[in-house]
Amino acid sequence: MTRRQIGVLTVVVSLAGAGGLLILRRDTPRHAARPPRLLRTDAQQIRDYLYWSLQPVQLSNCELKRFGEANDGGYLLCGNLLAAVESGYSYGISNYDGWGCEVSKQLGIPMHQYDCFDVREPACPAGRTIFHPECVAATRQTIEGRPFDSLEHQIADNGDATKRLVVKMDVEGAEWDSFLETRDEVFARIDQMAVEFHDVGDERFVLAVAKLKESFYVAHLHFNNHSCDESLEPFSARAYEVLFVNKRIGVTDGSPAPPRPHPLDSPNNPTVPDCQGPSLPGK
Repeated sequence: MTRRQIGVLTVVVSLAGAGGLLILRRDTPRHAARPPRLLRTDAQQIRDYLYWSLQPVQLSNCELKRFGEANDGGYLLCGNLLAAVESGYSYGISNYDGWGCEVSKQLGIPMHQYDCFDVREPACPAGRTIFHPECVAATRQTIEGRPFDSLEHQIADNGDATKRLVVKMDVEGAEWDSFLETRDEVFARIDQMAVEFHDVGDERFVLAVAKLKESFYVAHLHFNNHSCDESLEPFSARAYEVLFVNKRIGVTDGSPAPPRPHPLDSPNNPTVPDCQGPSLPGK
């Protein structure tokens, strides 16, 4: 029985260190408009399992490299695993995109930049950036006069549906529903994806990360110290950056990545204390 033939699936997942169980129930088709229900919705259980799910593994063939700004706006990628990438997508710009510009210049690829809230096009001398005054969402829609569309539609509209891609996304919470509504076939084309996630306490977040991990390894985790919050334990901040590396190209035996922070990490805000939180052993 394949994954897409499953009609009703109940999974019981042991929470390491949490002393309990998180029960997920998939009682709708995989790509239905509404995600599967989480039968147990204790906020602490959700945070514990989400944190556990986001712990990076060591990729034996990944050489991390920083792209973009020295602080906020800089993201790590496996620099040696980008040679096959043909096009890039950078979501959430706010008139600067050092990441997209640097990746475009170093790889010689077009970089599609998306932002519908700040429609000023950032400068990128010698780069091949294409700015779109549009945002990403789960579906095509217009909200308060601003255009939104799905990741799949935007990639297809640019003629990139069959190309190898690299993606960065920092869209203040819109990432969750966007990923839940994206088909696996789209993720299959994305070699690496750096995402800044926002918030920690919704059952949708557990489901979105589980879906992403069907296609990707978690290779890096960094907490944004603009949003440090001790009340979110085990999370140390409300916003956190995650590098996903496609299982097509990543190699791992499941061993945990070295403890945070990575030497190439730097605080998003260098003027306030950092808050990287504890690393967990591999699961």
